[in-house]
Amino acid sequence: MLPSTLSSTTSFIDLLLDAVCVVDVDGRFVYVSAACEQIFGYTQQEMEGMQMIDLVAPDDRERTLAAANRIMDGHPMPHFENRYVRKDGRIAHIMWSARWSEDAQVRIAVARDITASKRNEALQAALFAISEAAHASSDVPALVRQVHATVSALLPAAGFTVALCGAGGALEFTYHAGHTGAASTGPGDEARALCAEVVDTRKPIMLGPGQAPAPDDLCSWLGVPLETQQEAIGVLAVHSGPGCTPFSDGDTELLQFVSTQVATAIQRKQLHARLSHMAQYDELTGLPNRRLLYDRIATAITRARRQQGQLALLYLDLDGFKKVNDMFGHAVGDQVLQAFALRTMQCVRGVDTVARLGGDEFVVLLDSVTLPEHAELVADKIRATVRQPIDIGQGRILRMVTSVGIALFPQHGDTLDQLLQHADGAMYEAKPHRAAGEQR
Repeated sequence: MLPSTLSSTTSFIDLLLDAVCVVDVDGRFVYVSAACEQIFGYTQQEMEGMQMIDLVAPDDRERTLAAANRIMDGHPMPHFENRYVRKDGRIAHIMWSARWSEDAQVRIAVARDITASKRNEALQAALFAISEAAHASSDVPALVRQVHATVSALLPAAGFTVALCGAGGALEFTYHAGHTGAASTGPGDEARALCAEVVDTRKPIMLGPGQAPAPDDLCSWLGVPLETQQEAIGVLAVHSGPGCTPFSDGDTELLQFVSTQVATAIQRKQLHARLSHMAQYDELTGLPNRRLLYDRIATAITRARRQQGQLALLYLDLDGFKKVNDMFGHAVGDQVLQAFALRTMQCVRGVDTVARLGGDEFVVLLDSVTLPEHAELVADKIRATVRQPIDIGQGRILRMVTSVGIALFPQHGDTLDQLLQHADGAMYEAKPHRAAGEQR
């Protein structure tokens, strides 16, 4: 004899892990099995009598009603997927197998919760998207914008903040978008406080509406450290808008997993940027190096030819610089070169280029020169600025002298080599017979 608990058909059905639902012609649940409470969050008593469509996620309602009409027209549907809103506000992905009973005038359906598998699929897609973004993005901010879009497909994370640890551990906010999803100029105090705490503790922090750091904030917050195998490099924080479902422990685990991939992608992008910078810029002065200068000159010549314009190259060096190194050491020599680079930069426009070729040789590219006299005016300004005293410490003052040679396009040549050769020759012709370092 069967136990009394299994003495009826409904008792058997209530043991099923999948849910059985019966919906009448008006779209109301007339029967649901016990498994519905696990899937939808409502008890059997609560669901029976409810309109089915009221539980369906708004974006899925139109096609769900279309599917219901097809089933009622006699077309069974064994693999229909849609999303339901659980009682706690979370989304459940459901796989339905349904058919119509003409005799009973009801739809009979079996619901299987596929939320976990859908999340795994979305997570795999997210990891692939992050990997693709790491290769395709031009820099870290562009990468993070792509990551924001990817994470938003996994979590209710319209608000998104990434802060990276800068020099001395200070947080630098690389990206911030408010809970509306729009990028903004910077995070508010609540985001800063959350990120600072995550960095200090190196642990995830989840805050519901009305919790610190902003007790009057109705948003939900979740912050996790961005960590690689070697170190913590920053924080990834998300927040939802007022009235949205608070984040869960499952959301924390998911974001932690994603953040590891994000941290690795950011670190690789930073390394690439550093290597790219090292390949194009002088380490001592921070100025463009020979390779980058030549690229910019070639581009400027092409543009000048097309627009029938002019440009100028100024070739500079410091007279007698070797004596500075010999008398005061290379540390002072480096200080002088850095001061020279800074002062020269202050004499040109933002569109112009000041580059270091090596040693004490520098080149200035004056783009789009209107009149040849303008190049000479810039040269005079550089000479005067460079002669200003340089304090090298211990009460010692240096005054430097620079020799400048000028080449104009197209008067002195129409190729990079011709212009550089002319400017170099003009610089040596202008070099005075005196030492550059005059100690006072």
